[in-house]
Amino acid sequence: MTVLKYEFYIGAPKENVWGALVSPEGTKSIFFGCVLESAFEEGASFQYVGPGNDGDRTVHVYGKLLSFKPNEELSYLEHPGPSYYPNHEELQSRVTFTLETVGGCTKLTLVNDQWSPEEHPSLANAQSHWWMILSNLKTWAETGKTLDFGW
Repeated sequence: MTVLKYEFYIGAPKENVWGALVSPEGTKSIFFGCVLESAFEEGASFQYVGPGNDGDRTVHVYGKLLSFKPNEELSYLEHPGPSYYPNHEELQSRVTFTLETVGGCTKLTLVNDQWSPEEHPSLANAQSHWWMILSNLKTWAETGKTLDFGW
């Protein structure tokens, strides 16, 4: 089974990194203009909404929060948005972000696993885009600015 795992050390407190993961300003900055919408409690639904195939309110990813522990852990089961695949409800993976203080910085670990089916069509995209998202998150948490990917 495929497991994507990334570890980043960020020169910012956990609160800044957490803000990048859940605040409207943070998510819009690091997730390509998308905002995370949710009640932010375990078991709640969520969706990343932003510009895309269906206009300004395109649902890019949606699912259910498994864990929501501020400044410590965010975990969810996700599905690609309806505009990506007709069988989007059948496609799923789990994403888990964990934060821990290491000296004067924050260690961010991301694990993206439980791909179903194993040949999930979003896997290749995730493998390349997580690096961009996490690099952007690191830059935003440390400087308040984002990276220029030339888009």
